[in-house]
Amino acid sequence: MAKINLLVAEIGSTTTVVNAFNFDPSPRFIGQGQAFTSVEEGDVNVGIQEAINDMKKSLEIDTLEYDKLIATSSAAGGLKMTVHGLVYDMTVKAAKEAALGAGANIKFITAGKLRRTDLKKIEEINPNIILLAGGIDYGERDTAIENAEKIVGLNIKAPVIYAGNIENDEEIRLIFDEAGMEVYIVENVYPQIDTLNIEPTRKVIQEVFERHIIHAPGMEKVRDMVQGSIMPTPGAVMQASKLLYEEIGDLVTIDVGGATTDVHSVCEVSEEIQRILIAPEPFAKRSVEGDLGCYVSMQNVVEFIGKEELMKKLNVDEKEIDEVIQDHNPIPSTEIDIAFSEILAEYATVTAVKRHAGKYRDMYGGEGKKTLAQGKDLTPVKYIIGTGGALTRLPHRIDIMKKIALSNSGHELLPTKEANIIVDNDYIMASLGVMSLEHPEEALFLLKSSLGLQ
Repeated sequence: MAKINLLVAEIGSTTTVVNAFNFDPSPRFIGQGQAFTSVEEGDVNVGIQEAINDMKKSLEIDTLEYDKLIATSSAAGGLKMTVHGLVYDMTVKAAKEAALGAGANIKFITAGKLRRTDLKKIEEINPNIILLAGGIDYGERDTAIENAEKIVGLNIKAPVIYAGNIENDEEIRLIFDEAGMEVYIVENVYPQIDTLNIEPTRKVIQEVFERHIIHAPGMEKVRDMVQGSIMPTPGAVMQASKLLYEEIGDLVTIDVGGATTDVHSVCEVSEEIQRILIAPEPFAKRSVEGDLGCYVSMQNVVEFIGKEELMKKLNVDEKEIDEVIQDHNPIPSTEIDIAFSEILAEYATVTAVKRHAGKYRDMYGGEGKKTLAQGKDLTPVKYIIGTGGALTRLPHRIDIMKKIALSNSGHELLPTKEANIIVDNDYIMASLGVMSLEHPEEALFLLKSSLGLQ
């Protein structure tokens, strides 16, 4: 029999992974088990229990006792959100950054007053949470109020978070209270020009997610097993990245998955870029690329790269490349499938980071050419961290991440060649993110150990 202090379940859309940790005499990663997620069976606990059974086999034990089980989840469609603000480059962008940083899966974004087609789309999406913003503090008021009145007319009972003009707080609360809809009033995400304030909204999104995920299909019984926190999986990776920043400084974390590639950056802007930056960027930023993945989104990446280029890289003919694509597995095992996966992962990694990063822009005016910067500055990054299946398991994962700096055309605010490249060897970053809510010191110790920094 084994006694475990803490189990962390990562409930994915297809796979559930359970990681085991002990804290006495010092934090240790004990082992891992996995199974298919059982959302379609109507009870994710089945998959969690099967993953625990798989871990017992790998540890060669018959019985396992544990003190507590916590979880991250991207099952049941993840955290579906719609975001509605005033001006896209201001309040909408700020609200979007807050939602993505919390691990949300943003399905729809609007700027300005909602139209009938917008309302129809919101009903079709049926979001888990609606984020409403608009107007700097003591600025424009009418758009957010009108949008709130239109949202209460929909056949949706999703909780609403309002993070707009402070003057509207009581009016917005009254609108949703009278409609019997749950509403959370948060500090403005864009309180004044060139100022982002997204952390309060992120925190509330996490709290609302935890309260409402148990009502999602297949998740209704999850509280029978999970006694502690439940976070959106991408939000947990961001939480771990922010925890690590406090210890090692500016960093970017890349997670290449089967369907998407997520990039999380936690870094200050350099003084040089700060002077020429067009608009503010969040200190902690997440982007998710839904067309870049190594399995579900593989066909997109194949088209981006081109079959001829793939044939050249793999030294195969057209018939052989078609067979490679057709026979590709989510966990590659043959030599050619591994090589194919590395090509996909390299393209996804470099492209996702380039989309996440900012660029230099040349502007022309009466005084001639002036160079400005737009977007997230990654030049100060000291550490590039690889997590997720591809960047923790593929043989040439370090070389893949080195290509980020090498791909710079000179116009992009990418990490430099001096950035250290490290890997989440135990593939436990998301688990440690949710663990850090209750055990920050232990989570940091284990994170540094997995990354080879201990």
